[in-house]
Amino acid sequence: MNKKSKSQKLKSPLLVIGWIEYLNLPDLDIKAVKAKIDTGARTSALHATHIETFDKNGEDWVRFQTQHGKNAPLHQIEVPVYDRREIKNTSGVPKERIVIRTTLHLTDRSWPISVSLTDRSKMRFPMIVGRSALKNHNIAVHTRRAKLTDAPDP
Repeated sequence: MNKKSKSQKLKSPLLVIGWIEYLNLPDLDIKAVKAKIDTGARTSALHATHIETFDKNGEDWVRFQTQHGKNAPLHQIEVPVYDRREIKNTSGVPKERIVIRTTLHLTDRSWPISVSLTDRSKMRFPMIVGRSALKNHNIAVHTRRAKLTDAPDP
């Protein structure tokens, strides 16, 4: 069997995105969430309230509510817990957060990402996409432009 080297693997063409983009999280039935693309943050985060864990068939699950716009519907979501991590908030204070796995869909590309759940109601963006979510997807972030993809504003 012939193994391909890294340089021989097919790569997606470079996708240049803005520092603000609207993206979809189809596994969570969330469309056009306004996200800040933040390469200074390692982990992605999604606005969530009423976060509670529960047991489902012997597995750790989480139930939470999210709303990604003033007029957007309130979503009640239940998904398996992927991990629990100490994550520093914007002030640099570490706090344990629940992390889930979901699919990020941006333009014509989709891939799985890890997302921590936290109350971002006082923040400008309901979602932050950190550098771990962008790694290995041939994406460049234009630091002075916003909304460079074809995703519609909600």
